[in-house]
Amino acid sequence: MRTIVRGKNLEVPERVRQYAERKLGRLERFLDDRTDAVLELTNEQHKSASDAHTAEITLVIDGHTIRSRATGGSYQAAIDIVVDKAERQAVDYRDKPRVRARAEEEKSLLRRIADGTAEGAVERRIVKTKRFAIEPIFEEDAVGAMEELGHDFYVFVNAENERVAVLYKRKDGDYGLIEPVVGGGYTPGKGSRRG
Repeated sequence: MRTIVRGKNLEVPERVRQYAERKLGRLERFLDDRTDAVLELTNEQHKSASDAHTAEITLVIDGHTIRSRATGGSYQAAIDIVVDKAERQAVDYRDKPRVRARAEEEKSLLRRIADGTAEGAVERRIVKTKRFAIEPIFEEDAVGAMEELGHDFYVFVNAENERVAVLYKRKDGDYGLIEPVVGGGYTPGKGSRRG
């Protein structure tokens, strides 16, 4: 990555230049040698001290321009903020072609499935994990909580037996309850029914 640090109507102090170059080095993990990074520093006397120093980064990646701008109480503070912004933008830019390529690949596979020429289906992956604390509640309270959230299912700890349960809304408008049993005592298709 080629880096230029310059001041607009000011001479950039050497310590600030070195700081900026060190910070911009973080972007090299995401960008290649063909990328240009220009950091321009300005000082606007008419603004308050907390935002008088401005740092603006312009990245040119394969002909595509990305700009980020930040202000701070010092050049270093503005540089920290603007490099964080530019890093997020560079990561997004780097990942977008992969996302587009994956979407095209999935569309192609769907076309082949529709044509009957596909050899397999799209492999499903877990892409998100949620963790949350839960307190034991009664089934009626779980129904109320699920309705309040507007969800089709609700995971809770049943206060009657202190076991994890999943409440779900059935197509007929009633509710179903899944009560996992660990180790045995369950035969598929032979679950208990409630009246």
